[in-house]
Amino acid sequence: MSTIKSRFRSLLSSMLVPLLSIVLTLLVASVLVLLLGKNPLEVFMGFLRGSGLAIKPRYGGGQGLLTDLFSYLAVLTPMIFGSLGVMTGLRAGLFNIGVAGQMLFPAFMATVLVGYSDLPSAIAWPLVILIGIVLGSAMGAFIGFLKHRFNIHEVVTSIMLNYIISYITGFFINTYYADPMTRNSRPINEASRLIISTSTGEGADLVRFHIPVGLILAVVVVFLMRFILDRTTIGFRVNAVGLNKYSARYAGINVGRTVVLAMALSGALAGLAGVTYYLGFTNNIVPKQLAGLGYDSIAVAVLGNITPVGSFFASILVTIFQKGSIYMGSNVGVPQEIASVITGILLMFAASGDYINMKIQNTRRRWQARKGQNPDLEVMEE
Repeated sequence: MSTIKSRFRSLLSSMLVPLLSIVLTLLVASVLVLLLGKNPLEVFMGFLRGSGLAIKPRYGGGQGLLTDLFSYLAVLTPMIFGSLGVMTGLRAGLFNIGVAGQMLFPAFMATVLVGYSDLPSAIAWPLVILIGIVLGSAMGAFIGFLKHRFNIHEVVTSIMLNYIISYITGFFINTYYADPMTRNSRPINEASRLIISTSTGEGADLVRFHIPVGLILAVVVVFLMRFILDRTTIGFRVNAVGLNKYSARYAGINVGRTVVLAMALSGALAGLAGVTYYLGFTNNIVPKQLAGLGYDSIAVAVLGNITPVGSFFASILVTIFQKGSIYMGSNVGVPQEIASVITGILLMFAASGDYINMKIQNTRRRWQARKGQNPDLEVMEE
């Protein structure tokens, strides 16, 4: 019984700072919305309606609550993968800021090699996922190798690769694969798209929606990464290097190999984010433009306390702001860029987690000292 209570208290303690960050973010966002002369409740309800988590007053033909909900889930899927990629790098003490580029390159190759082919879904889907994993992990491992062998910081390498990948893929899209109307890449064949198109109802009640194929895989990967990082020797080495690479080396851990492995895992997850985003949600690639989702995933990983399960729940929250911003902006009258502002505020509070936790601990210790329970407890310096 005491073990259960201890685990429950530990769970509450780990959730306290993220929950407090969310509350503070909503309070600050409410003040900003009030300064714009709008009702914060209407704005937040607009986010929920745009994400299919609340019913809209009216829908267009062939659309309904399920249309918005599964569209939200289609964006949530790559967000989960992207945040897991950032989280894995951070656990090893590495800042993988190049998730956007590691999304784009595998997605472009999967589009060219599989998306424009006539392969059936039973063959195309596994190939697309395999390409995302292999090419994403190759990019991540390359960044990790440069970090280990030449001590080139991973932030510099990943940002430079983002530019290289963006312009190279943009050249090939504009030269060979551009749609003459949109100038984006041509849409892929439906059999290769990581989406199941279906509908419900008939006549005036017909509602069409698209089920994301990768969502179940994303949930499975969340718990797989939790098991790897918390229950395996690989995870132990990654965590040890992230905490202190010098102590890890003294303990006999091959730091260089662990750095390459951690970045390979991070890149593989980013590659999965890419194929589920470009070959799932958007169905095309805009040349010379990186997905903002790759950068949002950084905020998600930090908000999730750099844990797999935390990143999963943080993805749900941040995706509501990003997906619901279009409907909110057009119906409430608040610029949809407010979603990015809210995400930035959320990242600021989440990054201040250590300071917030220290303030909470100091307040608790002062309260215990006044009650005479633990008068010898020292207050940490602020």
